Amino acid sequence: MTDWTAICTGWIARRNRVFASPRFQHWAARLPLIRRIARSRADAAFDLLAGFAYSQVLRAWVEGGLFDILQDGPLPAATVAERMALSEEAALTLLRAGRALTLAEEAGPDRWMLGEQGAVFAANAGVQAMVRHHRLLYADLADPLALLRADRKEPTALSRFWTYAGALHGAGERGEDTSEYSELMAASQHIVADEVLASVGFRDVRRLLDVGGGHGAFLKAIGSAWPHLELGLFDLPEVAEKGGAVLAEAFGAARVTAHPGNFFSDPIPAGYDMVSLIRILHDHDDEPAQALLANIRASLVPGARLLIAEPMARIPGAEPMGEAFFGLYLWAMGSGRPRSPAEITAMLTKAGFTQARVVATAQPVNASVIIAQA
Repeated sequence: MTDWTAICTGWIARRNRVFASPRFQHWAARLPLIRRIARSRADAAFDLLAGFAYSQVLRAWVEGGLFDILQDGPLPAATVAERMALSEEAALTLLRAGRALTLAEEAGPDRWMLGEQGAVFAANAGVQAMVRHHRLLYADLADPLALLRADRKEPTALSRFWTYAGALHGAGERGEDTSEYSELMAASQHIVADEVLASVGFRDVRRLLDVGGGHGAFLKAIGSAWPHLELGLFDLPEVAEKGGAVLAEAFGAARVTAHPGNFFSDPIPAGYDMVSLIRILHDHDDEPAQALLANIRASLVPGARLLIAEPMARIPGAEPMGEAFFGLYLWAMGSGRPRSPAEITAMLTKAGFTQARVVATAQPVNASVIIAQA
């Protein structure tokens, strides 16, 4: 152990002993100068305990249609109860829980309306689709130690969903209901595209290839904002065919090229001055993720760039989202992990990229961006 490590670990141990002391907690709660800090830490500790209950309140609002109901507000609890097929007491319990989370507020005695957060959720069907989807993760996390102790390749609720939806996604129209998959993809790609558009300029890009681009949601957003771009989509054959058709309908066939293939086993199409990976890298374990980066690098001429956009670990202000949420989400999915910008940069260097820079985004909880140059 180095001297610096010994100093650091010693300081952390002493700090933890102080914070854990009931005497210190009692003193801190009464000292005006640090009372606010002590209260903030106490609130954060309680949020760790109660977070699952908060998420289930939100789930009940989404699955019960309460956001839509309160669009007609202000409404009395009795009306809410009738529309949700709940008792009035149960409806009041849910409304009061929503009030505590700013999903609802009272505009007078027993007159309920959407709160600030409620208005945001009500206006975003895609985010509501993500809330519905997370019921699968919550089922897998009912016994988190059992999940972590099991072979990671054992099926989970989340991995079954992605296996089933992914198979249907690549099989074209077969009559099965893939609405949840489609809503989820549209919502996640739209959110990431907004972050990219707000932080990255494409004026000096002529041809953009989206690797693993699915049905073209990301390219559709970028192509609409930057009409000079020639757009390429690379994905499995059936997926690329459908995505290419969607983009051709939006922009015209002359502006779009669909490339069928597997990004692990087939060469990445050449001739593009920028390639994008949108919520792809973190879905894969280290070895295949490194191979993917090397495959992309082999397709790029010197000076061409790779844009990576996805939620990342250890981002200041968004730390819990990275390793606490996506760490367990990807574990339950059975593949991948969230990586820090430093880890991704090291992988890019190993793959042969000459430089990489992190681009600040307005909402890193949604996505962070790295641009690497060949």
